[in-house]
Amino acid sequence: MTPRIDERLTIEQEELRGVSRTVAEIEWLLLILVLLYLAFEGPAAEDRAAIEMALFFYAAFVLSFHFAHFYESISRWKIALETWAMIVFISWAAWYTGRLASPLLNAYLLVIITSALTLGKIATLFEVALVAACFILLGDNTSARELLTLSFAGGLAAQLAPMLLVAYITTMFSADIRYGLNKAKLLSETDELTGVYNRRGFAIVVDRLFAQSVRYNRPASLLMIDSDNLKSVNDTYGHEAGNALLRLVTKCIGTELRHTDVLARYGGDEFVVLLPETTAGGALDVAERIRKEVAGTPLDAGGERIPTSVSIGVATYPEDGRSVDTLLARADRAMYEAKQNGRNQVVEFSA
Repeated sequence: MTPRIDERLTIEQEELRGVSRTVAEIEWLLLILVLLYLAFEGPAAEDRAAIEMALFFYAAFVLSFHFAHFYESISRWKIALETWAMIVFISWAAWYTGRLASPLLNAYLLVIITSALTLGKIATLFEVALVAACFILLGDNTSARELLTLSFAGGLAAQLAPMLLVAYITTMFSADIRYGLNKAKLLSETDELTGVYNRRGFAIVVDRLFAQSVRYNRPASLLMIDSDNLKSVNDTYGHEAGNALLRLVTKCIGTELRHTDVLARYGGDEFVVLLPETTAGGALDVAERIRKEVAGTPLDAGGERIPTSVSIGVATYPEDGRSVDTLLARADRAMYEAKQNGRNQVVEFSA
């Protein structure tokens, strides 16, 4: 089964938390750069006071966002707001350190890099436009008529060209890296043959969902499913037919599940299903439907129709265990009992 909507949202929140930590490091780097300027350049006393005031308020802003939980939910809007605050702080510092001749002007590159890494192309172009507006503001009394001249536009474009180049390169690298990481993550958590979760992916998803059942005292059930005739199909018809059988069983199981249920290939010919918000009675009903669906769908191997079946064990929280490992062990024990009793059966765990 593909990840549920709330599962995808949770994964996105985890990614945004990592991005937020990176943004915080860039913000502290910006503060350190301005502090170093104050320490070594020694601006005029009135300018120093203005910069120190900006440092104080910007540091308070960063602390409130990242340490005082001023902004609880992490979103891309929050990160965009942080980049806008960076632009205001840099513009303020540049105003008191030489305007367009300020050595701090290149700090705008930190804004562009932050946006390119986290917000994407459109947002980064918007950030570049904001920086361009700041360049105009920091200019020496440029009149409205001069703003419309070709020479002014060319000069502004030349000043912004390095930032546009950095924005383009960073967004390209960011997109490639994100694609590669997502692809690697998908491969590491998905069974290549069947397309469902593998054991690792199932553990990640189920730990989170099962914790919700425990927290809110809600029922949840586990099904351990074993293909009864994979070995005989492999021995008689070859491994390609065995692979086709596994894909067939996966499809049959999936047709009987809700989008909130989690299916994984647990290893070899075993599958496991988590049924959130499902009592023992509901789990037995789902398991029986899966058993009938598989039994009623023979495998076509080289023009020959091969009967198929599965044995299923059922365990339910909290009656049969209060941890995922306990439920897995007991569902597996019930499945083994189903195979011992003749296969093609559903057995509920019983102490």
